[in-house]
Amino acid sequence: MTRTSLIGQPLPRHDALAKVTGEARYPGDLLDAETLRLKVVFAGRPHARILGIDAAPALAVPGVVTVLTAADVPFNAFGLIENDQPVLCGETVRFAGDKVALVVAETEEAAERGASLVNVAYEDLPAVTDPREALSPDAPLVHASRGTNLLLRVPIRKGDVAAGFAEADVVLEGEFATSWQEHAFLQPEAGVAFVDGASRVVIETAGQWLHEDRRQIAVMLGLPEEQVVVRYAAIGGAFGGREDLSIQHLLALAAWKLQRRVGIVWSREESITGHHKRHPFRIRCRWGATREGRITAVEAEVLADGGAYASTSVEVTKVATLFASGVYHVPNIAVEGKVVYTNNIPSGAFRGFGAPQAQFASECMVTRLAHALGIDPIELRRRNIYREGDIEPTQQPLPAGVSALPVLERCVEEMTARFGGTATGGASDPERPWLRRGFGIAAGIKNLGYSFGYPEQSTATVEIVGRGEPEGAVVRVGAADVGQGAHLALRQIAAETLELPLERVTMITDDSAEAPNAGSASASRMTLMGGRAVHDAAAAALERYRQTDDERVEATVQFRPNATTMLADDDGAGLPNYCYGYAAQAVEVEVNLLTGQTRVVRVISVHDVGRAINRQQVEGQIEGCVAQAIGYALLEELKSRDGIILTPYLSTYLLPTALDVPEEIVPVVMELADPQGPFGARGVAEMPLVPFLPAVAAAIHDAAGVWMTEQPFTPERVLAAVRAAEAEARVEAVAAG
Repeated sequence: MTRTSLIGQPLPRHDALAKVTGEARYPGDLLDAETLRLKVVFAGRPHARILGIDAAPALAVPGVVTVLTAADVPFNAFGLIENDQPVLCGETVRFAGDKVALVVAETEEAAERGASLVNVAYEDLPAVTDPREALSPDAPLVHASRGTNLLLRVPIRKGDVAAGFAEADVVLEGEFATSWQEHAFLQPEAGVAFVDGASRVVIETAGQWLHEDRRQIAVMLGLPEEQVVVRYAAIGGAFGGREDLSIQHLLALAAWKLQRRVGIVWSREESITGHHKRHPFRIRCRWGATREGRITAVEAEVLADGGAYASTSVEVTKVATLFASGVYHVPNIAVEGKVVYTNNIPSGAFRGFGAPQAQFASECMVTRLAHALGIDPIELRRRNIYREGDIEPTQQPLPAGVSALPVLERCVEEMTARFGGTATGGASDPERPWLRRGFGIAAGIKNLGYSFGYPEQSTATVEIVGRGEPEGAVVRVGAADVGQGAHLALRQIAAETLELPLERVTMITDDSAEAPNAGSASASRMTLMGGRAVHDAAAAALERYRQTDDERVEATVQFRPNATTMLADDDGAGLPNYCYGYAAQAVEVEVNLLTGQTRVVRVISVHDVGRAINRQQVEGQIEGCVAQAIGYALLEELKSRDGIILTPYLSTYLLPTALDVPEEIVPVVMELADPQGPFGARGVAEMPLVPFLPAVAAAIHDAAGVWMTEQPFTPERVLAAVRAAEAEARVEAVAAG
């Protein structure tokens, strides 16, 4: 009997029932009556010198066990890439969410009362909160020892940009701005830590990379890595927001110092105040094209606000600079990317990792060029979009598997079938002419996995048991499932490779002491990287099993993809990425010209996923990401003044609800196999965020005749643009006589 393949099947999640019934244990469920409670004392000011900390009033509170300060930290610095962030500030605070002290108490009430009584004497210092001002020679320095607020400058040069503009028949300039975005995962930061019988510090929490959390905590405590164990409970969302340490190292410090079980659950306000955000960008650009519709040159200045600490700002800025020319073959490019320190909340990883911000600008410029040339925006994209063998901005051929054009064409097909073609904007209802509908389309590109010479890898171990024929298998792979269904996808890959029923494959994934390092659940990499490691380890174990009479065999495989390189300092030449994902979206919106409110009516989201391991999960990723993209485009506005967040609650930081999500989201899954992925699979998780913002901007322009260049497109901004356009039209009419 022919065996039915498990690849592509919409198999149910093994954790679904426990999650919907409340049986699943999230980090906040791990605290019990015996667990000491931890409370953070935040700085509450953007830049200041600490003159002294008086913990005596807090220690006098009944139930308070101790107050920890910088003096209690063995190595008081941490960071994903650069150790520039103190665990607890001892001399200087650089943003309002800096941690100054920890209060540990027998109860939550005592901890909270104690934290409110820790007296910190400050001398306020001048703060810099504007990224352009941060570049001024006389700007206050966020890190005085560096002598500059510039964290990174990355130039990318290709061809002769002056000659490219001279060749162009149309040259347009544009300026775009994006703001912070809060991750707003359902489960705020929480967890417990304790010292086990083997004198190991055990942290049970939620994160995106077991082994990186362990590394940073071990360095902080001055312990060998094997003496630190990180375990993940159920993870209630991440989106990049759990890449940086937030409470993990604080729990570890308190548990190690006290040799007792310690726990914490952040409130939503503490979460918004205390963890990093999506990078705000300011992009100035110039694009040129011939009357035949060939893009000849792109020049851009890309400036990111990195906030108070480095986090992943260097890598995000490289990605944004690389994608400043979008998903198009442009022969002449001159782009300069910069990221600066400010006294704002740190910026870090967020779904899309710089690609949505950069391609907001590039896609809007392509549509504007098309209008200026009198060419259909789809046709202009068709003439310039990446094809196999094209040279990317870093002067090297694109990685194999370039599917940008087929994805665009499929989006056009779906749009024609569902929207009735590329209709232009018009009144949606003759009786309500102030409601106007518009259509927009955009394409996008996003790297999968780690870039720019980082030693990318994933490791997995597969053990097979049985006599004569495999009866079952145990897969060990340190891969976080942050809600996207990674564990089920990896399980399907293993079961398919071993030709076993799914229920005979056991997964061990959430313990740094038990599962090898598969890397982070980020960069849309886990299906490709973790999946390929599982596939290859399973194949190796199966071959070994068939060559021996042993009832138990095991194989460990480390998968490394094609190598990437660092970018050259002078022109950015190099091999930045080993794989790209491609997307295209068509969006229909309705704009209220009286209020400025914009409603997304329909979305077509097309993606090449190489091979869908679990089609239902892939479609769910697309739909969920579109919902998040709607928030980014229209609603979510994290406001900060003088370094203080003014919207620290979900009552003021507005997230999309079911009423904001269109009834029709059409996820279109294309399967053009990737040469490196397991069964041809590549990632998709970030892709729907990349082209959405410019697609909505184009649709608003189609409906209302105005270009939105500052995100989010709130009703106030849309209405102001509409009124400004109307006023300009009146002036022109008067001038015309």
